[in-house]
Amino acid sequence: MNDLVQYFQNISSLTRALILAGGLTFFWLIESAIPLFTFQYNKWKHAGINIFFTVTTIIVNFAFALLIVFTSDWCLQHHFGVLQLIIIPVWLQLVIGLMLLDLIGAWLIHYIQHKIKWMWKFHVIHHSDTHVDTTTANRHHPGESVFRAVFTMLAVFICGAPMWLVFLYQSVSVVLSQFNHANIKMNRRFDKLLSYVIVTPNMHRVHHHYIRPETDTNFGNIFPFWDKLFHTYCTTPVNELHYGLDVLEGRNDEDVKDLLKIPFGNSVKTDY
Repeated sequence: MNDLVQYFQNISSLTRALILAGGLTFFWLIESAIPLFTFQYNKWKHAGINIFFTVTTIIVNFAFALLIVFTSDWCLQHHFGVLQLIIIPVWLQLVIGLMLLDLIGAWLIHYIQHKIKWMWKFHVIHHSDTHVDTTTANRHHPGESVFRAVFTMLAVFICGAPMWLVFLYQSVSVVLSQFNHANIKMNRRFDKLLSYVIVTPNMHRVHHHYIRPETDTNFGNIFPFWDKLFHTYCTTPVNELHYGLDVLEGRNDEDVKDLLKIPFGNSVKTDY
């Protein structure tokens, strides 16, 4: 465990970027070999759109990096946060910390964006993708990336997480997100077994169904527990899914300028 702590305590920005790029490449190759859905689309053009939003997400995260480091250092200095209340083994810090960071920094903000209209209009860009694959994982409007960064900082504050744990969480989160968005055909029994521990493709792709109630289910990113605990879990069969959003039917989901403008106009009608 000490080696793991030291590794993530000193992990470089380059290594973190390589984890992102490596995961993307790995799942891209797998879904190219064994796709669940055979999309009729230009895979490279589609990837280009989503990589643009990946870059904007990286820029926003860099902008918040110092604030997150400051928050973590302050918590450790003032013994503030759940992990700072009592002395516990490192392995238990890892388990509790990952769960809290995932709950607040991923699940909660995701849920909130589906409930608050003006925030939902930013999140629409993620749901607008009609060809969900591993590149969809980081298809977030820059405004949404800000929301997520703020909630990551809030999660660090509540958790009292040291930076090695934050870096570990962010690395696991990005790879798991790429995995559970991947257009991979998996054995259903294996997928179901795996879904007791982590969010799997079959579980998360239900969230990308074009109408409710499925759109408002399966918010999880790393752990599947939260959706089951808060009654937002759904098991719609994959052969019944249709990606996108009903309020965006007929709209070009690969027009970057249009996607960036959606949150600031009234062209998308929604009752959220």
